[in-house]
Amino acid sequence: MAPNIHHTPLVPTTIEDNRIRCAILGTGMMGQEHISYILGYSDEVRLDFLCDPFEKSLTEARRLIMDSPYHEPKYLSNEEELLASAGEIDLLVIASPNYMHTPTLLRWGVYNITILCEKPVSVSQDQHDELIAASKLPEWSARLWIAMEYRYIPAIAKLLSLLPEIGELKMVTIRENRYPFLHKIGEWNRDRSKTGDTLVEKCCHFFDLFRLITRKEVDLSKVRALAQRGINYGHENNQFDVPILDSAYVTMPFRAEDGRCNTVGCLELCMFAEGSRHQEEIIVTGSKGRLEAYLPENKVFMYRRPTMEEWQDRSIPPPKSCIREQVFDCSNVKDIHGIAEDIPTHGGYHYCSTAVEWYYLLAAVQKYKDGSKFQPHVSLSDGLKAVEIGIQATSTLADGMVSDCRDI
Repeated sequence: MAPNIHHTPLVPTTIEDNRIRCAILGTGMMGQEHISYILGYSDEVRLDFLCDPFEKSLTEARRLIMDSPYHEPKYLSNEEELLASAGEIDLLVIASPNYMHTPTLLRWGVYNITILCEKPVSVSQDQHDELIAASKLPEWSARLWIAMEYRYIPAIAKLLSLLPEIGELKMVTIRENRYPFLHKIGEWNRDRSKTGDTLVEKCCHFFDLFRLITRKEVDLSKVRALAQRGINYGHENNQFDVPILDSAYVTMPFRAEDGRCNTVGCLELCMFAEGSRHQEEIIVTGSKGRLEAYLPENKVFMYRRPTMEEWQDRSIPPPKSCIREQVFDCSNVKDIHGIAEDIPTHGGYHYCSTAVEWYYLLAAVQKYKDGSKFQPHVSLSDGLKAVEIGIQATSTLADGMVSDCRDI
């Protein structure tokens, strides 16, 4: 199923050959979203290779290309064929199933190319450790940018910009109320061995946001989780012995550089909440106020705590007159991110955040080509730390803190 695409291709009258040469490995749902945005930046990047072993996925990707004023890329069904053309690639997008991300990075890391790798960058402790070791070897040459599109969602970006207004951060709550996982080829996203389970597969996005919001690291030894497994998918026939997690609470403290843990976080996930008013909610409470971001409403609400002068009689609740609310409409992506140039405007699956991700990625790649240092917004270390939190949270469930509802 392709994104709801309305092309606004930025095609110049003369296209020179110094555009960034791009290849996409994996042309399923996320691969197609990336294709759609690449088409919108066709004055900066050209799509030379599409690779996927499944003909249906390649056919759907080809349909996107056919609908655009764009040259025809090479269509490959074997990664080995793509590897043979590594010297013709500046930027590789890895959008294959999650369990393939680390093995793919290990093969491509020895090439002098930039790689945009979809999350999660690994799905197990073994993959995590193997990737760290490989990235430290002298032959490792690739430059990595881990795809964390949620960072660029307009309401989330606005919330991040307002954090200084609410004082010292004390509590961060992220809630996702959504529909079950969509069906993918071979149901790989319902196989725990191929995803690391839901707290790694899905929630690494949110663990990345926790780190980004707090600017602190999670104390992994104190991460705790309570979860339920796939019984809540009642209308589906589960083909695996152990179903994936479909609801969870994860709590975590954040440790500052001075060693103090004075900020706490809670993730709430429910994957059988179709029709919920808000699919994502981010609530950040500080010493001076509170921020609330809601999606898909795409608004941020800011509240400032009343001062002692405004709320003098503490034997009664604060007067409504001293509760100050500001509402920020985040529907204009360019305004929120301060981008003057035109960017592709279709929604895709992530509130147009992938367009912003590509805007910054292409700028970073071009700066590198011009002789500057490559500076990713989301490094390999960032991607791995998000996975670490998910792995740790999942591991706590082995202590019996998981239920299939039959014992409740």
